[in-house]
Amino acid sequence: MSEILAAVRAETTKLRAVRALTLALLLFAVVSVLVGALDGWSARTALETDRSRLRDDFTAAQAGLDGVQYGQLALIVFGVLVGACEYTSGMVRASLLAVPRRGRLYLAKTLVAGAAAAVVSVPVCVIAYLVTQGALGPHGASITAPGVPRALAGAAVHLTLMCLFAVGTAAAARQSVVPLAVLLPMVLVGSHLLSLVRSTGDLARYLPDRAGTELLTIGSDHAARGLVTLLAWTGAALAVGFVRLRRWDG
Repeated sequence: MSEILAAVRAETTKLRAVRALTLALLLFAVVSVLVGALDGWSARTALETDRSRLRDDFTAAQAGLDGVQYGQLALIVFGVLVGACEYTSGMVRASLLAVPRRGRLYLAKTLVAGAAAAVVSVPVCVIAYLVTQGALGPHGASITAPGVPRALAGAAVHLTLMCLFAVGTAAAARQSVVPLAVLLPMVLVGSHLLSLVRSTGDLARYLPDRAGTELLTIGSDHAARGLVTLLAWTGAALAVGFVRLRRWDG
């Protein structure tokens, strides 16, 4: 147990030392809150001038969770950097000298990345929601409105698992360029476009980001299915990443 704790402390130190990782977490918070504020302001303007500008399924409560869906792009970047930066920099050799047992090293890295994502996600989800409702003014919804607390908790789980999915994907690829080139477009537009096409709509709901979105959808009947699907994707990515680390020979 002490060896695992020592490895976790070492990974925490590395996380703090790499400026890009800290910036990615900061960017997640800034984007989530800023998008939430802009979304709330534009929705309030539409409500008070021209409701036709709003999407048909608009609700004030759900709008409070829109910001973190854009902010998650920064968390994905964070996860990719955690999973790949030691391969690209060559520091993986030094890490394996310090922690020769590869399973222990990988577990520590995963725990630290997941903990960092969770610790940041929880307050950011709450703050982004409150900022959105503040921007909506009299049209806003309470944080205790039906379904909102569950959706906020689901959002934090979704963000943490997507971050870990990115860690595993990057570790499997042993580089950052390909995972970023695949994951960012997929989350930003790819899976959404697939969901709009009749022939691929059923498939799209089983993609990791679309499945996880069910967790932060207020009143969703498919949250359990989304959680299981996202857990499966995350577990598979982390498992492949570990296999690739075990087979790495420098």
